[in-house]
Amino acid sequence: MPAVSAPPHTRSAPRAPGRSRRAALGVLATGMLMTVLDGSIVTVAMPAIQSDLGFTPVGLSWVVNAYLIAFGSLLLLAGRLGDLLGRKRLFLVGTAVFTAASLLAGVATSPGVLIAARFLQGVGSALASAVSLGILVTLFTEPRERARAIAVFSFTGAAGASVGQVLGGVLTDALSWHWIFFINLPIGLATLAVAVPALPRDRGLGLRAGADTAGALLVTAGLMLGIYSVVKVEEYGWTSAHTLGFGALAAVLLAGFFVRQARARTPLMPLLILRSRSVAGANLVQMLMVAALFSFQILVALYLQKVLGYGAAATGLAMLPAAAVIGAVSLGVSARLNARFGERAVLLTGIALLVGVLGLLARVPVHAHYATDILPVMFLAAGFGLALPALTSLGMSGAGEADAGLASGLFNTTQQIGMAVGVAVLSTLAASRTRQLTAHGATRAEALTSGYHLAFTIGTGLLVTAFVIAYVVLRGPRNTSTS
Repeated sequence: MPAVSAPPHTRSAPRAPGRSRRAALGVLATGMLMTVLDGSIVTVAMPAIQSDLGFTPVGLSWVVNAYLIAFGSLLLLAGRLGDLLGRKRLFLVGTAVFTAASLLAGVATSPGVLIAARFLQGVGSALASAVSLGILVTLFTEPRERARAIAVFSFTGAAGASVGQVLGGVLTDALSWHWIFFINLPIGLATLAVAVPALPRDRGLGLRAGADTAGALLVTAGLMLGIYSVVKVEEYGWTSAHTLGFGALAAVLLAGFFVRQARARTPLMPLLILRSRSVAGANLVQMLMVAALFSFQILVALYLQKVLGYGAAATGLAMLPAAAVIGAVSLGVSARLNARFGERAVLLTGIALLVGVLGLLARVPVHAHYATDILPVMFLAAGFGLALPALTSLGMSGAGEADAGLASGLFNTTQQIGMAVGVAVLSTLAASRTRQLTAHGATRAEALTSGYHLAFTIGTGLLVTAFVIAYVVLRGPRNTSTS
């Protein structure tokens, strides 16, 4: 099946010189780093935020949920708006909204203000993130240079989470939780200052090419309700009327969206993009991978703090080797390996290493030693550096100039859906196992460890499933244009 390509009338920007493209890549990577840092930096500051602003335990979850709901539900719409209105324009608006919302979050003196600011941060992140990959793949068209650019971009996403945990702990301990938001101000302003001259101008196709208002409302409302129902599972339970009701409504809205796209004259998301085997397969594999690897990014930090007694800063430092190996592999060898062996082979190798990560964590003891029980896991995290660039290349392989923003938004949307499902499923099952064992007389450390073991084991199963799908669906060493 032919990949989606640009129609003759697409308004594309002229090819930028090498220096300008490198500056643009730096802008896009910095924007991605800011978004990822914001997601992970908040987690270690949650206790301080709760104590200072008087959040209830349920209310505190909205510091994360408000961001996730806004971010995840708007990515697909934002990506398509980038194609229609101009990707540079949307990136600038999104970065400005995110930066302003960070200032509001930093000066917040009540739970309501902080939650509103977090929602606005999610809106800004969605606008900027949804078009970033679209800008990247239209700037770097030669396979080798595109592979190197994607490797840099993927590294900022993979390693940013570990850096965020370190930075969050240091800022919270040394200054206050307010500074985890204030740190975004100089980064955001610098990004805007460089982005204006560095990013290529693109006029977009115009709203007439995809001004499907009904489709936009259906997909945004469906994703928002779906993510909301998933992130509230731990509070209400999987079989509650709340979860089933909102989940069913979200399914109906999303089904209506796909029906609408099949019939609309100017669809918001032309379904042709899903006929690319690489695009559809890569998005499915990513959803499973992200759901599984939530247990590494979040539950490992909880294990280090709640079972082994590490502080916030020590937890971040303990996870730094993972960021180091991810960076070494992403920036050092992933592009060359993709060029020599093909994205599919590199992706399969990366997933195999990640299966080892969660498999080892499923056996980690209550009284673990960092050097023998934790550090080897951090080194195996090199699988991130192999899998993510290859997967990103495959996920964007069906995108032409006319729909690069849409492909980027779709790829980011499946990532957020996978994250939300991973948070809901793995954390709920881990908490349930912990409560069960505590009720039967186990110590808190033993019960927590057993709960984390269950989550790591299920995560391993999800990665094995992702490996099988990648092996079967993503055929051929370079499956970028055929199905």
